[in-house]
This record gives sequence, structure tokens and C-alpha cells, in this order.
Amino acid sequence: MDLRFSEEEEQFRAEVREFLEKELPSGWKKKRTGMGGEEAMAASMGFIGKLVQKGWLVGSWPQEYGGRGWTFTQQLIFNEEMSYRGAVRGDFLGHAIAGPAIITYGTEEQKKKHLPPIAKSEKFWCQLFSEPDAGSDLPALKTRAVDSGDEYIVNGQKVWTSAAGTASWGVLLARTNPDVPKREGITYFLLDMKSPGVSINALPAMGLGRHHIHETFLDNVHIPKDCVLGGLEWVNRGWEQARKTLEFERSGIAGFASSQRMLEEMVEYAKENERGGRPLAEDPLVRQRLAAMQTEIEVGRMLSYRVNWMQSQGIEYAYEPAQAKLYSSELSQRLTQLGMWLLGLYGQLEKRSKWSISGGRFERAYLVTPSNTVGGGTTEIMRNNIARRMGLPVAPE
Repeated sequence: MDLRFSEEEEQFRAEVREFLEKELPSGWKKKRTGMGGEEAMAASMGFIGKLVQKGWLVGSWPQEYGGRGWTFTQQLIFNEEMSYRGAVRGDFLGHAIAGPAIITYGTEEQKKKHLPPIAKSEKFWCQLFSEPDAGSDLPALKTRAVDSGDEYIVNGQKVWTSAAGTASWGVLLARTNPDVPKREGITYFLLDMKSPGVSINALPAMGLGRHHIHETFLDNVHIPKDCVLGGLEWVNRGWEQARKTLEFERSGIAGFASSQRMLEEMVEYAKENERGGRPLAEDPLVRQRLAAMQTEIEVGRMLSYRVNWMQSQGIEYAYEPAQAKLYSSELSQRLTQLGMWLLGLYGQLEKRSKWSISGGRFERAYLVTPSNTVGGGTTEIMRNNIARRMGLPVAPE
């Protein structure tokens, strides 16, 4: 067993690191948390523009669609280095979810229309999957799309829609046949978010503010039939496409890379600060807990590397993406709890306080990480998926 990257892959990692060192503002992670909204947006868009120029924003896409044709491992290396440095990427849903779904299933017309604006970060996307009564049990969705000649008329409600307030387009699941088993009557649409009948309300979310998560209402929304992903042959077959879309979301390294950076900040804090008259780093309990967390992060990295290797070899998944997603989301909570314990009262300070540590990043992360075990599939669903693939009985649907 050889877990090393090839010489070419290590050269690519060095190239990515050199680019980030040169193009990201000095002290980006800490500086960004102290920026005002307009200043942070300007810095972010400037950096994203440089990624677009290099073709790195969608590097894993085929070259004909604006990418660089990266291997799975190159994409993993890029994601790992970007997340470790806290670098912004703009429209994650477009680049990593909607775009790959269109590349995999879309018609040529859909590819030509949607992929170039996504690759240039000109159009932002959102994901309209979850509903008030259909999140973990997604196939139970009730949003209805009725065939009306040249178009579908859609009515329903979606919830927990990230970035719906700024998105130009969304990927939408709706029921087109209510008289068949629930997985067989779903269709996957590409929805223009400016369509008449689409209304959006912001939902306050702990740690994320009021404008990140939304609920979306669809009131007699007319969707042309050429907006069915893949064409009319895919009507009522959208669940297959949706499952693939969710795999795009669950197989990343980003969570473990950002956890590594946060742990290193904790180690630095322990070296530089005292408690009870002695350096924190000399406290045996502090050292043991930090060392244990480093071990957990290494385990998570190996889970993601395994998913990447299976992708590169064309091996069909069993439960591996679910394992990586489950472990990453729960690890993020253990990590931020450790950070709050280590920083003590300083950990509760927001970025606007001059006494905050790392620009208040630990306080914000502590509030955000509970949602990690819900978004993209709850921990209970991930465990059910793993158990099912192990041949164990799960609750009937």
C-alpha cells in the first residue's frame, strides 16, 4: 500500500500553494474576518477573478466547458489547499453541484447555456431539494409539477435553500407522477429564480445570519419543458440524478482541511498563552486533547482520500461518501467544542471585539457546526445508509 502522491501531483500541490501565497491577501483568514462587507466582497471577487483566468474555478470540468480536465486527485489537492487557507470560491453550488449535474446529465443545449456562466462565476445557483416535510426523507417531497403542454406548472414550498436570495438559477426536484412509488415519480428541473411565482423569505440561522438560508415558495411557476435536466426522457427519473448530485456534495476533503487549520491555530494559542501561571502547552490535558484531535483529523483525511481513490478507479461506492460526510460533520463539532474549552471566555467573543481570537472565528464556528450534521444529509440518514450497505435492517420507509 502506497499512500504517497505521485511526483506530478506533488508538483501540482506546490503550484497551488504558490498561487495562494501570491494571490491571497496577507493574513487572509484573519484579515477577512475584520473586513467590512463591501471590502470583503471586493477582495473575494478579485481573487475569484484570478481563479477564473487560470481555469481553476472549475478545474475538474472538461476543457470544452471551461475547465482544465483535472484528475480526481488534482481536484482533491486543490480543494484541500483552498480550504486549508480559507480561500473563497464563489458559487460552490454552481461549481460543485449544479455544474457537474449538468455535465453528467444535461442536453447539449443546457450545457451551452448554463456551463459558461457558471465557469466564469457570472451566474449563481441554489439547490431546491428539501421541503418542510421532506428533508431527511427527500423522496417524500410534495412539490407538484403538472404537465401543461409545452411547460410544467409547479406549486410547492422548499426550505433550507442556501443562497436563494442571490441565485439566478436553481436545481429543483418536483413530483410529476403521484401515482407511482415515491422514487419513480420525481423530475429534476433547472429553474430560473426570476420566474413569476417564485418568492423567497430569509430564515435566521445560528452563526450564519439572516441572509444565508431561505425558504422558497412556488406559486403556479411555469417551467419550460426544455428545463428538464437531460430532456424529456428523464421525466419521472429525477431521483437517479438527485442521488448523483448528493454524492458530489458528500465526497469532499474541505471539512478536514479547514479543521486542520483550526487545530493548528489552537496549538499556536496554547504555546503563546498561559492559564494558572503556566503555559497552556505544558498542561498534560491540553496536550492530550490536541494530540487526540490531530489523530481524528488524520482519520478523516484518509476517509476522503479513499473516496477520491475510488472515484479515480471508477469503483462504485458502497457507504464511503456517507462515512466521510458523517465523520466530517461530527468532527467539526468536537473540534469547535475543544476550541471553546481551550480559549475559555475569549472563545465567546465575536469578531467586532478587539479582544477576539482569530477574528472571532471560533465563536462563529461553534455556532455554525451544529448545522453540519443536518445539511447535505443528517447523521441519522448517513448511519442508515451505511447500515443498509452493510446488510443490516433499517426502519421501513
